[in-house]
Amino acid sequence: MSKTPDLERLLDAALAHVPFDGWSDTTFREAARDLDLSPEAARALAPRGALDLACAYHRRGDSAMIQAMEAADLSEMRYSEKVAQALKFRIAAIPDREAVRRATTLFSLPHNAPEGAKLVWETADAVWRALGDTSTDGSWYSKRATLSAVWGSVVLYWLGDDSEDDARTFDFIDRRIDNVMSLEKLKGQMRSNPLTRPLMNIEAALMGKMRAPGGQDTSDLPGRW
Repeated sequence: MSKTPDLERLLDAALAHVPFDGWSDTTFREAARDLDLSPEAARALAPRGALDLACAYHRRGDSAMIQAMEAADLSEMRYSEKVAQALKFRIAAIPDREAVRRATTLFSLPHNAPEGAKLVWETADAVWRALGDTSTDGSWYSKRATLSAVWGSVVLYWLGDDSEDDARTFDFIDRRIDNVMSLEKLKGQMRSNPLTRPLMNIEAALMGKMRAPGGQDTSDLPGRW
């Protein structure tokens, strides 16, 4: 071959086998064989085999979401609408429902669950970064934890959605984001209520003492063994 296959090409080759064999060693071997790639060369690209390919597939979707956000004009949207739109872009970036279904099975295995949690966190982090989040205290974590929970529920809903153009999933995203905003509104009301303000002041003090990773390597947050 004139050009050594890279991880993206190995991933493309694997996707043809995932519907039949899942993200498995069989898929990994067949993908390497399709590219006339030796097992050693394939492992150099993906040391953990199909697990690395499944992670690459997830991150490909994140990249497509970010590109869609950068290309779109979101200036007239409220912040909550921007977050919802980002998740809709992320859903639109998934061309293969079966590949995601198989990946969900893979990451539900106990020894792969931390990696799955890490990928969900990466998606939430990508959304907030793309929207220009500048938080440096505990809200950095709470925003990502909240959106991770939302995204996890969205994926599960989407896997069972057979509506045209994912219409029901998009409605579900809007509802989930509205639920989060309702919670934030409730917290605001508690801050202004003399009876509950002391509790909220304690929360604010604790959150204020937390610090975002900043420029540090966040590849181990969360879900790294």
